[in-house]
Amino acid sequence: MTQDLLNDEAIVTELDISHLVTEDETPVDNFQSEKQQRLLVEPLYSSWSPGVPFIAAANVGLFYALKQEPIVPDAMLSLGLEMPTDWSQKQSRSYFVWEFGKVPEVCIEIVSNREGDELTLSRKSQQKGKIATKKEIYARIGVPYYAVFDPLQRLQKPDEMNGSLLRVWALVEGEYEELPSPYWLRTVGLGLMLWEGAFEGVMGTWLRWCDRSRQIILTGAEGRDLERQRAGRLAERLRAMGINPDEV
Repeated sequence: MTQDLLNDEAIVTELDISHLVTEDETPVDNFQSEKQQRLLVEPLYSSWSPGVPFIAAANVGLFYALKQEPIVPDAMLSLGLEMPTDWSQKQSRSYFVWEFGKVPEVCIEIVSNREGDELTLSRKSQQKGKIATKKEIYARIGVPYYAVFDPLQRLQKPDEMNGSLLRVWALVEGEYEELPSPYWLRTVGLGLMLWEGAFEGVMGTWLRWCDRSRQIILTGAEGRDLERQRAGRLAERLRAMGINPDEV
């Protein structure tokens, strides 16, 4: 399917991507979106061990065809890949499907307004002649899982989120079928859940990765706090036994 999206005449030994814009200096929507994007990336590198290399990224262009604009998921996860390290090369600075040989396993969109085309095309996009929503594009290029998080309740029409803050779909025979809660992404080995709490001092409802038992994948800071708490409890038990923990 991916190969069909490429222009065969342009393929010789190396694809010419000089015309593609990989960085357009467009800022993220708002502080909430920026924090949420990092919360979907940093914990995977800090606390997740899938047994295979992976790439998790936020707000990076996903190029799936030579003559199409990239789609830019707010967060994506791709298994079995090493992160390119030579960022002086243009082909290493964005997610080019033909370079990596596969699409990401998961793409997530965080809604901040009605202009993102996550589930329905905005009026502006229709005026520009766009014909496919992000959901339709992700399905067409074969992304196994697609999730939409609507924390500000911007997309709540019946054909959109319809009262939900989170909806998740799995690709089945080329079409997305909605997953029921709890949301478990079986082939990835991760779940998605809504979590009430504070991230970097901000209380709110956040989208988090979780394990099969619905335990969140910890950020690096949360992991360090947990270790300090465990160490403190152990020290207290040792003192109760008459043992100085500093001498153990």
